[in-house]
Amino acid sequence: MQLKKIVILGPESTGKSTLCAQLAAHYKSSWVPEYARTYLQDTGNAYAYEDLWEIAKGQKLGAENAEKNYYKMHTVVEGKTAYPLFIDTDLYVLKIWSEISFDKCDNRILTGIAQTKQDLYLLCNTDLPWVEDPLREYPDLAMRKRIFAHYKDAMVNQHVPWVDIKGDYTQRLKIAIKHIDRLLC
Repeated sequence: MQLKKIVILGPESTGKSTLCAQLAAHYKSSWVPEYARTYLQDTGNAYAYEDLWEIAKGQKLGAENAEKNYYKMHTVVEGKTAYPLFIDTDLYVLKIWSEISFDKCDNRILTGIAQTKQDLYLLCNTDLPWVEDPLREYPDLAMRKRIFAHYKDAMVNQHVPWVDIKGDYTQRLKIAIKHIDRLLC
């Protein structure tokens, strides 16, 4: 049995958590939530540059724990050789967030990116309507598109396959399933 790690990333309010939940349900799998939400809820959405490393550590630890527990929770199904684990954001999110908010990035985050092996990235585009949330910072569509360009640049300049996820929630799920099924074959 081989675990395939699939990361869903993108700017705020692009349906990442929704897509993770839908994919986990579709594949009868599990997903790792975005740690930043928990961290920021505990701090009242206040953060400084140093907090991004703490968030990065929490996100990384959540993914590592999910991977360890995954093998304990899933049994081999006849004929199935790959299983997906869905991860709502990874250290690329912390890199881009840090660069946009502080014009710099902690080298430990960059090192973490280089050391982490993912199997597929699903990059959620900005074509969904903005959903208000007290933990979100950038409701302006122009800014969200600018942030998306940072994500796309990061994806183009790394070696893991990635897919631009667009459309309404149903279309996004269909696109994601199509590419995940190819990965799992």
